[in-house]
Amino acid sequence: MKKIGIFVLLFALLLTACGNGGTLKSEDRLQIVATVFPQYDWVRQILGEQEADVTLLLDNGVDLHSYQPTADDILTVSNCDLFLYVGGESDGWVEDVLAQAANKDMVAINLLDALGSSAKEEEVVEGMEADEEEEEETAYDEHIWLSLKNAGTLCQTIADALCKLDADHADTYRANVAAYQQQLAALDGEYQAAVDDAKQKTLLFGDRFPFRYLADDYGLNYYAAFSGCSAETEASFETITFLAGKVDELQLRTVLTLEGSDQKIAQTIIDNTQSKDQQILSMDSMQSVTATRVVDGASYLDIMKSNLTALQAALEGGE
Repeated sequence: MKKIGIFVLLFALLLTACGNGGTLKSEDRLQIVATVFPQYDWVRQILGEQEADVTLLLDNGVDLHSYQPTADDILTVSNCDLFLYVGGESDGWVEDVLAQAANKDMVAINLLDALGSSAKEEEVVEGMEADEEEEEETAYDEHIWLSLKNAGTLCQTIADALCKLDADHADTYRANVAAYQQQLAALDGEYQAAVDDAKQKTLLFGDRFPFRYLADDYGLNYYAAFSGCSAETEASFETITFLAGKVDELQLRTVLTLEGSDQKIAQTIIDNTQSKDQQILSMDSMQSVTATRVVDGASYLDIMKSNLTALQAALEGGE
């Protein structure tokens, strides 16, 4: 039913576009659309001072995994020059939209495909709640941007696309991406140093865990209530007991959550430990950054730096 709805909406939008000359985009500015904030910020960094119309689709706090495009969203994508999307299960709507796009010269980049063999399958670790869908089929972890190494690779892919679309400013894009990749590499080095100096190497999330790429980059172990793409919201008694036991066993001083969490699961885990005095800290997955935060100056690098601060605190103490 969902696919039928999208096809009907596409047909109506195409009729509207034809009635307006077939295109709504400016003649002299690139029209770029990104589904989530990291892609949006990367392309802004690569553009630098070069003008373009850049749209962030998920700009109202809607989670990547529950997003459905509006009619305006579909029309925006249909007419853009460059479309950046993750390419996982949450982007199941994209294929139909691209097939009917008004701009037949659009460059669309599936970032999971761009990563190739570096893309990782969704993982269920010991003690984690697993819903039926996770058990029945294999899916790729969509949170590719939470690896600074991936970020460097994907920024190069984006820069290469911009160079082809706007050859007159190719030198600018190459210089900007090289400078930005240096910043990414420097922060990657800070993460590695923090992990190398850490007293213990295990993270525990009383929440979903979208940080598998980050954990794998630095050789960290983890436990969590749910996988990164899970739709579950309630943890079982067995999961709570298991995670509380791991806090005690590893003498962890911190239970982590995601941005916007009500922290109920994390607090319940703490209440079931021996000392009941662990702190709760949050790490930002960037899958629901709002337009307000963008206006206030949020950036991918700043958020990853804040995540590093939380990570350092979480790795203190322990055995």
